Amino acid sequence: MVQIRLARHGTKKTPFYRIVVADHRRPRDGRFIENIGTFDPAGALAIDMARFEHWKKHGAQASHTLDRLLKKQARAAVTAST
Repeated sequence: MVQIRLARHGTKKTPFYRIVVADHRRPRDGRFIENIGTFDPAGALAIDMARFEHWKKHGAQASHTLDRLLKKQARAAVTAST
């Protein structure tokens, strides 16, 4: 199964995450198929939604954490627009 999940990078105590498409059997920071975005806990979430939708259509499943981050970003966008 293909997953869309976070891969941790950065230094100790200053994490930085890449949003990657990877086989579920690979380690968290191991080999991946495609890098589709980034997430900085101190900053913002940047994701290529076209590629995200492409992978979702082809059967990839987003991790629980990534789903939570996307919902939080959508709520913030709605709140900012009103």
